[in-house]
Amino acid sequence: MSEPPEQPGSERQSDGAALTPDDWEAFRNGAHQLLDRCINQMRDSEDHPWQAPPSDIAKRYAIGPDRDLLSSLTDDVLPFHGGNTHPKFWGWVQGSGLASDLLAGMVTATLNANLGGRHHGANEMERAVVDWTRQQMGFGPQASGVLVTGSSQATVIALHAARVHCQPDTRSAGSAQGLTVYAGEGVHNATLKAVELLGLGRSALRLVPQHEGAIDTGVLRQTIAQDTALGLRPMAIVATAGSVDTGSFDDLSALADTARDTGVWLHVDGAFGAWTRLAADPWHALTNGIERADSIALDFHKWMYVGYDCAMALLADKGAHRAAFATRPAYLKGAEGGLAAGEPWFCDYGTDLSRGNRALRVWCALQMFGRDAFCTAITRNCAQAKLMADLVEARGMELMAPVVSNVCVFNAAPHLPADEQSALNSKIATALQIEQQTVFSTTTLAGVTCLRAAITNHRTDDHHIREAINAVQAIAQAVPSP
Repeated sequence: MSEPPEQPGSERQSDGAALTPDDWEAFRNGAHQLLDRCINQMRDSEDHPWQAPPSDIAKRYAIGPDRDLLSSLTDDVLPFHGGNTHPKFWGWVQGSGLASDLLAGMVTATLNANLGGRHHGANEMERAVVDWTRQQMGFGPQASGVLVTGSSQATVIALHAARVHCQPDTRSAGSAQGLTVYAGEGVHNATLKAVELLGLGRSALRLVPQHEGAIDTGVLRQTIAQDTALGLRPMAIVATAGSVDTGSFDDLSALADTARDTGVWLHVDGAFGAWTRLAADPWHALTNGIERADSIALDFHKWMYVGYDCAMALLADKGAHRAAFATRPAYLKGAEGGLAAGEPWFCDYGTDLSRGNRALRVWCALQMFGRDAFCTAITRNCAQAKLMADLVEARGMELMAPVVSNVCVFNAAPHLPADEQSALNSKIATALQIEQQTVFSTTTLAGVTCLRAAITNHRTDDHHIREAINAVQAIAQAVPSP
């Protein structure tokens, strides 16, 4: 069979040219201008608070070649962000993003690396980030990890490894039955979703009462013993390092003792709180015992401040980790040399084969700023939560829970009847957001909707804390006592 004839002009331009810039120099100039705008917005973050998207935002974002792309990015995209880059954003638990993310983003887009496996530099970068993280958490060299979207995915990965460790035939026989998981009341929704996604069912999750914000280990041991006597198989204990509502910590050393004595896997939900491991005392001691866990879920995009999305499932035993996920069909067969060589292939340690280079954001952040800068920032955020608590009490407002780490929950309206307190706190949160002053979130404690600040923001200074409490107090005092 003869070869097909070469088309005229094919030596000058391939069909793929339709998906490349017509003029690379014009593209370069436009990209430089956009980069300058991005740097300015990041530098001047205090001038760019959250604002409600305009009523025509859907029309602006409609797909079509109606507008110049760079103009759209500048005028329609950059202004309407979620607000978490602002120094007075303390809503929910969202990280603030770093200047190093800009550099990582450019290189990430240029390389377009797939970290499912194969022999290229990005795999070594992820391995370096995993190794750095396991050292910070006190894990030994036999540990392994994989970067994922967030702690929700990390929790599924860790608990699946626990399930296979508990019942090794699970991967071939299907969903395991009779397994039980233990966590404190108020455990993050990620654990609830994980037991459902893994086929255990929500009824397999035992919510253990808490004592002073931590799992009551005596009740936990009794519950495990009762389930064992019933012929059930205790699979995992989920410890909380930094609760969402109040920032409280379970006693990780006591739970490690319980896990050791009962032969149960210990998983730590350390989405943001695991990073108190980098803080100075007294906050550093909150994670004592984390080094004895079997697995940890943690986010870099929260209290390590790097851009979304970037988290890790960290497991103490590489063998147990790999046993839960590794499978190599023919099209993924490794080789002694070439691109198919190299270890590890991270597809053997999680659910994803197609994986972006999340490690580059962490690597750039650590290379640019160094570990000590993160230790200082995390310590300062904890001190700022304590400062907020002191101001709350000094102004006659009500602190609703002890400030353990970086979360402060308070009631701005204790002078009002109980049924009016929640309404005013909710009104204050919304008003300060709309007025572009401060972003608090709300939560409910003791039946009252409260204001909540979760400070995972490296841009926050002490004067921001004082300004925010002044603003809260001004609104609260405008409502007279009955």
